Amino acid sequence: MSTPADFKPELTQRPRRLRRTPALRAMVEETVLRPADFIAPLFVVDGEPAPEEIASMPGVFRLNIHDLVAECRELHALGIPAVALFPKLDPSLKDADGSGALDENTLILRAVRAVKAAVPALMIITDVALDPYTTHGHDGVLTADGSDVDNDRTVAILARMAVLQAKAGVDIVAPSDMMDGRVGAIRKALDAEGFTGTAIMAYSVKYNSAYYGPFRDAVGSAQAAGTKLLSKATYQMNPANRREAVTEARLDEAEGADFLMVKPAGAYLDIIRDVREATGKPLAAYQVSGEYSQIHAAAKLGWLDLARTRHESLLAIKRAGADLILTYFAKDMAKLLKA
Repeated sequence: MSTPADFKPELTQRPRRLRRTPALRAMVEETVLRPADFIAPLFVVDGEPAPEEIASMPGVFRLNIHDLVAECRELHALGIPAVALFPKLDPSLKDADGSGALDENTLILRAVRAVKAAVPALMIITDVALDPYTTHGHDGVLTADGSDVDNDRTVAILARMAVLQAKAGVDIVAPSDMMDGRVGAIRKALDAEGFTGTAIMAYSVKYNSAYYGPFRDAVGSAQAAGTKLLSKATYQMNPANRREAVTEARLDEAEGADFLMVKPAGAYLDIIRDVREATGKPLAAYQVSGEYSQIHAAAKLGWLDLARTRHESLLAIKRAGADLILTYFAKDMAKLLKA
């Protein structure tokens, strides 16, 4: 049955009215991205090599300390409030216990001191976990039989590691290990040493995800383990579990975390929303290496528009409830948003 040419539906509500022009769309836009929403993860190496692009992460480089400082100056000028630093160590500096993490002159602490001296207003976040320092690639020390990570021995080391980072000038320590009780132990250790102002950004809800492969290449933990498929299932969360995320977040909040985090972000938007509704703490989400790399790969093949997909992916993370987003797109997005 055909519709008459002069047919006029009697519509009181026409949502398309507010989509009619760019100005109208901007007026009613509910979620807005700003440079201040982003934290830039950066990889640092020792010595004087030229910046080395990470093969699985186009546009992301390992930087020596000199180049790291220059990059941090640029990020700060773009309005990015914080960087998260991750070291890639020479394999000769690794051992089964990750003892290099407690060396007061280890790479990450030298990098922190250099960046703080050059760009004091930029906030520095450092990872508290042993995977860059261990020969086996796990986030902690292993049990006597080597079958699992020893939770309590690891927590004791992480607390000492966090204190060393605070002494170097770190603003926010970020335990990413997923050991039980580590936030409380770190808070107690920091306070005992007088670092009551050093904040904790807890990787509260970190899943045992397949999306971490390029990051493990970047810091060398995949090579240390001899495989990108190293299982961390006994301490990172099961991707099938949703309710457990709120339990983990509330435990970290009770132990003294100042920020909570969900990782990964894009495949876990429901989890971001659950945690957002369960806490009033500032919430970060980490758009991880695999998320970044898959967008680049699809764009390279001509299957997706890089700029639009990048923007939409980040908008979705913020819309889900994240206050802050760790993303390798931080610099590109800040340039775009400041233009």
